[in-house]
Amino acid sequence: MAGTIYCLPNLIADGTLEAAIPPAVRTRAADIRLFFVEAAKNARAYLKLLGHPGPISELRIEEIGHDPDPALIDRWLEPVLAGEDAAIVSESGCPGIADPGAQIVARAQELGLRVVPWVGPSSILMTLMASGLDGQRFRFLGYLPVHADERAAALKDLETQSRRSETQLFIETPYRNGAMLESLVSTLAPDTRVTVATDVTGEHESIRTMTVHAWAALMPEERALPKLPTVFALLAAPRGTAPRYAPSDARRKGGRDAGRPAAGRNFRPAQKKGRGR
Repeated sequence: MAGTIYCLPNLIADGTLEAAIPPAVRTRAADIRLFFVEAAKNARAYLKLLGHPGPISELRIEEIGHDPDPALIDRWLEPVLAGEDAAIVSESGCPGIADPGAQIVARAQELGLRVVPWVGPSSILMTLMASGLDGQRFRFLGYLPVHADERAAALKDLETQSRRSETQLFIETPYRNGAMLESLVSTLAPDTRVTVATDVTGEHESIRTMTVHAWAALMPEERALPKLPTVFALLAAPRGTAPRYAPSDARRKGGRDAGRPAAGRNFRPAQKKGRGR
Protein backbone atom coordinates (compact mmCIF):
# COMPACT_ATOMS: atom_id res chain seq x y z
CA MET A 1 0.00 0.00 0.00
CA ALA A 2 1.34 3.43 -0.95
CA GLY A 3 2.14 6.07 1.63
CA THR A 4 0.61 9.52 2.04
CA ILE A 5 1.92 12.98 1.21
CA TYR A 6 1.17 15.46 4.00
CA CYS A 7 1.29 19.22 3.52
CA LEU A 8 2.87 20.62 6.69
CA PRO A 9 2.44 24.40 7.13
CA ASN A 10 5.24 26.51 8.55
CA LEU A 11 5.06 29.56 10.78
CA ILE A 12 4.61 32.98 9.20
CA ALA A 13 5.78 34.85 12.30
CA ASP A 14 8.28 34.00 15.02
CA GLY A 15 7.08 32.81 18.41
CA THR A 16 3.66 31.64 17.22
CA LEU A 17 4.02 27.84 17.30
CA GLU A 18 1.42 27.14 19.99
CA ALA A 19 -1.21 29.37 18.38
CA ALA A 20 -0.52 28.53 14.73
CA ILE A 21 0.19 24.78 14.56
CA PRO A 22 -2.37 22.49 16.26
CA PRO A 23 -1.01 19.83 18.68
CA ALA A 24 -2.46 17.06 16.51
CA VAL A 25 -0.39 18.24 13.54
CA ARG A 26 2.79 18.36 15.63
CA THR A 27 2.13 14.87 16.97
CA ARG A 28 1.52 13.38 13.54
CA ALA A 29 4.53 15.15 11.99
CA ALA A 30 6.75 13.47 14.59
CA ASP A 31 6.16 10.10 12.87
CA ILE A 32 7.46 11.24 9.48
CA ARG A 33 11.07 10.84 8.43
CA LEU A 34 10.98 11.94 4.78
CA PHE A 35 10.52 15.63 4.01
CA PHE A 36 10.45 17.71 0.83
CA VAL A 37 11.55 21.26 1.62
CA GLU A 38 12.82 24.49 0.06
CA ALA A 39 15.86 24.93 2.33
CA ALA A 40 17.21 22.03 4.41
CA LYS A 41 18.76 24.15 7.16
CA ASN A 42 15.55 26.08 7.82
CA ALA A 43 13.48 22.91 7.66
CA ARG A 44 15.65 21.16 10.25
CA ALA A 45 15.30 24.14 12.58
CA TYR A 46 11.53 24.08 12.14
CA LEU A 47 11.25 20.33 12.75
CA LYS A 48 13.30 20.76 15.91
CA LEU A 49 10.94 23.54 17.01
CA LEU A 50 7.98 21.21 16.38
CA GLY A 51 9.54 18.73 18.78
CA HIS A 52 10.33 16.04 16.20
CA PRO A 53 12.09 13.20 18.07
CA GLY A 54 14.66 12.86 15.27
CA PRO A 55 17.55 12.59 15.42
CA ILE A 56 17.08 15.56 13.09
CA SER A 57 20.39 14.88 11.34
CA GLU A 58 19.17 11.40 10.35
CA LEU A 59 15.93 12.52 8.72
CA ARG A 60 15.77 12.36 4.94
CA ILE A 61 15.33 15.91 3.73
CA GLU A 62 15.14 16.64 0.01
CA GLU A 63 15.54 20.23 -1.18
CA ILE A 64 13.04 20.71 -4.01
CA GLY A 65 14.00 24.21 -5.15
CA HIS A 66 11.68 26.35 -7.26
CA ASP A 67 11.68 24.32 -10.47
CA PRO A 68 12.48 20.67 -9.73
CA ASP A 69 13.16 18.31 -12.62
CA PRO A 70 10.22 15.92 -13.23
CA ALA A 71 12.56 12.91 -13.22
CA LEU A 72 13.89 14.01 -9.84
CA ILE A 73 10.38 14.34 -8.47
CA ASP A 74 9.63 10.77 -9.55
CA ARG A 75 12.75 9.56 -7.76
CA TRP A 76 11.80 11.43 -4.58
CA LEU A 77 8.34 9.86 -4.62
CA GLU A 78 9.58 6.27 -4.98
CA PRO A 79 9.63 5.68 -1.17
CA VAL A 80 6.06 7.01 -0.94
CA LEU A 81 4.91 4.67 -3.69
CA ALA A 82 6.58 1.89 -1.71
CA GLY A 83 4.55 2.70 1.41
CA GLU A 84 6.41 5.44 3.32
CA ASP A 85 4.67 8.64 4.40
CA ALA A 86 6.28 11.99 3.58
CA ALA A 87 5.62 15.67 4.23
CA ILE A 88 6.10 18.83 2.20
CA VAL A 89 7.26 21.79 4.29
CA SER A 90 7.01 25.37 3.06
CA GLU A 91 9.48 28.08 4.03
CA SER A 92 6.50 30.07 5.28
CA GLY A 93 2.78 29.37 5.43
CA CYS A 94 1.01 26.57 3.60
CA PRO A 95 2.73 24.29 1.06
CA GLY A 96 1.33 24.51 -2.44
CA ILE A 97 -0.07 28.03 -2.02
CA ALA A 98 2.25 30.46 -3.82
CA ASP A 99 4.86 27.80 -3.15
CA PRO A 100 6.98 25.34 -5.23
CA GLY A 101 5.58 22.41 -3.24
CA ALA A 102 2.66 22.44 -5.67
CA GLN A 103 4.79 20.59 -8.23
CA ILE A 104 5.32 17.68 -5.83
CA VAL A 105 1.60 17.58 -5.09
CA ALA A 106 0.71 17.68 -8.79
CA ARG A 107 2.86 14.64 -9.52
CA ALA A 108 1.54 12.83 -6.44
CA GLN A 109 -2.01 13.35 -7.71
CA GLU A 110 -1.05 12.03 -11.15
CA LEU A 111 0.35 8.90 -9.50
CA GLY A 112 -2.81 8.40 -7.46
CA LEU A 113 -1.13 9.08 -4.11
CA ARG A 114 -3.16 10.36 -1.20
CA VAL A 115 -2.43 14.01 -0.35
CA VAL A 116 -3.54 15.39 3.03
CA PRO A 117 -3.39 19.11 3.88
CA TRP A 118 -2.75 19.93 7.52
CA VAL A 119 -4.11 22.98 9.30
CA GLY A 120 -1.78 25.96 9.62
CA PRO A 121 -1.33 29.66 8.89
CA SER A 122 -1.66 31.28 5.47
CA SER A 123 -0.99 35.01 5.31
CA ILE A 124 -2.90 35.22 2.02
CA LEU A 125 -6.11 33.65 3.30
CA MET A 126 -5.88 35.28 6.73
CA THR A 127 -5.49 38.70 5.10
CA LEU A 128 -8.57 38.03 3.00
CA MET A 129 -10.50 36.87 6.07
CA ALA A 130 -9.78 40.08 7.97
CA SER A 131 -9.98 42.51 5.05
CA GLY A 132 -13.70 42.83 4.47
CA LEU A 133 -13.02 42.63 0.73
CA ASP A 134 -14.71 40.16 -1.63
CA GLY A 135 -13.99 36.61 -0.48
CA GLN A 136 -15.95 34.90 -3.27
CA ARG A 137 -13.65 35.99 -6.10
CA PHE A 138 -9.98 36.74 -5.44
CA ARG A 139 -6.56 36.42 -7.05
CA PHE A 140 -3.01 36.35 -5.67
CA LEU A 141 -0.33 37.94 -7.86
CA GLY A 142 2.90 37.48 -5.88
CA TYR A 143 5.31 40.38 -6.41
CA LEU A 144 4.57 43.42 -8.59
CA PRO A 145 7.20 45.27 -10.66
CA VAL A 146 9.84 47.20 -8.70
CA HIS A 147 10.21 50.25 -10.95
CA ALA A 148 7.73 53.01 -10.13
CA ASP A 149 6.21 53.44 -13.60
CA GLU A 150 5.78 49.71 -14.16
CA ARG A 151 4.37 49.25 -10.66
CA ALA A 152 1.83 52.05 -11.20
CA ALA A 153 0.74 50.49 -14.49
CA ALA A 154 0.35 47.10 -12.81
CA LEU A 155 -1.71 48.63 -10.00
CA LYS A 156 -4.05 50.35 -12.46
CA ASP A 157 -4.52 47.04 -14.25
CA LEU A 158 -5.30 45.27 -10.97
CA GLU A 159 -7.76 48.01 -10.08
CA THR A 160 -9.54 47.48 -13.40
CA GLN A 161 -9.65 43.73 -12.80
CA SER A 162 -11.02 44.24 -9.30
CA ARG A 163 -14.04 46.19 -10.59
CA ARG A 164 -15.50 42.77 -11.43
CA SER A 165 -15.76 42.19 -7.66
CA GLU A 166 -12.47 40.28 -7.66
CA THR A 167 -10.11 41.06 -4.79
CA GLN A 168 -6.46 41.40 -5.86
CA LEU A 169 -3.77 40.33 -3.36
CA PHE A 170 0.00 40.71 -3.65
CA ILE A 171 3.15 41.02 -1.55
CA GLU A 172 6.25 43.17 -1.44
CA THR A 173 9.77 42.90 -0.08
CA PRO A 174 9.50 44.33 3.48
CA TYR A 175 11.92 47.21 2.95
CA ARG A 176 9.75 48.42 0.03
CA ASN A 177 6.45 48.30 1.96
CA GLY A 178 6.38 52.08 2.32
CA ALA A 179 7.03 52.68 -1.36
CA MET A 180 4.24 50.26 -2.27
CA LEU A 181 1.69 52.01 -0.07
CA GLU A 182 2.66 55.41 -1.50
CA SER A 183 2.20 53.97 -5.00
CA LEU A 184 -1.24 52.68 -4.07
CA VAL A 185 -2.24 56.06 -2.66
CA SER A 186 -0.94 58.07 -5.61
CA THR A 187 -2.19 55.74 -8.35
CA LEU A 188 -5.60 54.33 -7.48
CA ALA A 189 -9.06 55.91 -7.45
CA PRO A 190 -10.10 57.59 -4.16
CA ASP A 191 -12.90 55.09 -3.45
CA THR A 192 -10.83 51.95 -4.08
CA ARG A 193 -10.41 50.01 -0.84
CA VAL A 194 -6.90 48.95 0.12
CA THR A 195 -5.93 46.44 2.81
CA VAL A 196 -2.49 46.43 4.41
CA ALA A 197 -1.82 43.29 6.49
CA THR A 198 1.51 43.37 8.29
CA ASP A 199 3.11 40.64 10.43
CA VAL A 200 0.02 38.43 10.26
CA THR A 201 -0.21 36.24 13.42
CA GLY A 202 2.88 38.00 14.81
CA GLU A 203 3.52 40.31 17.75
CA HIS A 204 3.14 43.42 15.59
CA GLU A 205 0.16 42.24 13.55
CA SER A 206 -1.85 45.01 11.90
CA ILE A 207 -4.60 44.45 9.34
CA ARG A 208 -6.31 47.61 8.16
CA THR A 209 -8.69 48.33 5.28
CA MET A 210 -9.53 51.87 4.17
CA THR A 211 -10.32 53.72 0.98
CA VAL A 212 -7.43 55.33 -0.87
CA HIS A 213 -9.00 58.65 0.11
CA ALA A 214 -8.69 57.74 3.80
CA TRP A 215 -5.13 56.41 3.44
CA ALA A 216 -4.12 59.65 1.70
CA ALA A 217 -5.60 61.75 4.50
CA LEU A 218 -3.30 60.21 7.11
CA MET A 219 -0.21 62.03 8.24
CA PRO A 220 2.94 60.58 6.60
CA GLU A 221 4.11 59.10 9.91
CA GLU A 222 0.71 57.41 10.35
CA ARG A 223 1.06 55.87 6.92
CA ALA A 224 4.63 54.63 7.51
CA LEU A 225 4.89 50.84 7.47
CA PRO A 226 7.35 48.65 9.38
CA LYS A 227 9.79 46.49 7.44
CA LEU A 228 7.89 43.30 8.22
CA PRO A 229 6.21 40.74 5.93
CA THR A 230 3.10 42.38 4.48
CA VAL A 231 0.23 41.35 2.23
CA PHE A 232 -1.56 44.05 0.25
CA ALA A 233 -5.07 43.73 -1.20
CA LEU A 234 -7.30 46.03 -3.19
CA LEU A 235 -10.88 46.12 -4.43
CA ALA A 236 -12.28 48.91 -6.58
CA ALA A 237 -15.89 49.98 -6.50
CA PRO A 238 -17.87 48.81 -9.54
CA ARG A 239 -18.24 51.49 -12.19
CA GLY A 240 -21.21 53.78 -11.66
CA THR A 241 -21.45 53.30 -7.88
CA ALA A 242 -21.42 56.20 -5.45
CA PRO A 243 -18.16 56.88 -3.54
CA ARG A 244 -17.81 55.04 -0.22
CA TYR A 245 -16.43 58.10 1.57
CA ALA A 246 -17.51 61.63 2.44
CA PRO A 247 -15.13 64.62 2.18
CA SER A 248 -15.24 65.07 5.95
CA ASP A 249 -14.35 61.44 6.79
CA ALA A 250 -10.66 62.13 7.30
CA ARG A 251 -11.30 65.09 9.62
CA ARG A 252 -13.59 62.99 11.81
CA LYS A 253 -10.82 60.39 12.07
CA GLY A 254 -8.20 62.95 13.02
CA GLY A 255 -6.47 63.04 9.64
CA ARG A 256 -5.68 66.09 7.56
CA ASP A 257 -7.41 66.92 4.30
CA ALA A 258 -7.95 70.68 4.44
CA GLY A 259 -6.64 72.11 1.20
CA ARG A 260 -5.27 68.73 0.20
CA PRO A 261 -6.30 66.99 -3.05
CA ALA A 262 -7.86 63.56 -2.94
CA ALA A 263 -5.59 60.70 -3.97
CA GLY A 264 -5.16 60.32 -7.70
CA ARG A 265 -2.58 60.37 -10.42
CA ASN A 266 -1.43 63.92 -9.62
CA PHE A 267 -1.15 63.47 -5.86
CA ARG A 268 2.40 63.10 -4.53
CA PRO A 269 2.31 62.24 -0.80
CA ALA A 270 5.03 63.59 1.44
CA GLN A 271 7.89 61.19 2.11
CA LYS A 272 9.06 60.49 5.62
CA LYS A 273 12.66 61.63 6.07
CA GLY A 274 15.19 58.83 5.86
CA ARG A 275 12.76 56.35 4.35
CA GLY A 276 14.12 54.78 1.19
CA ARG A 277 12.49 52.72 -1.49
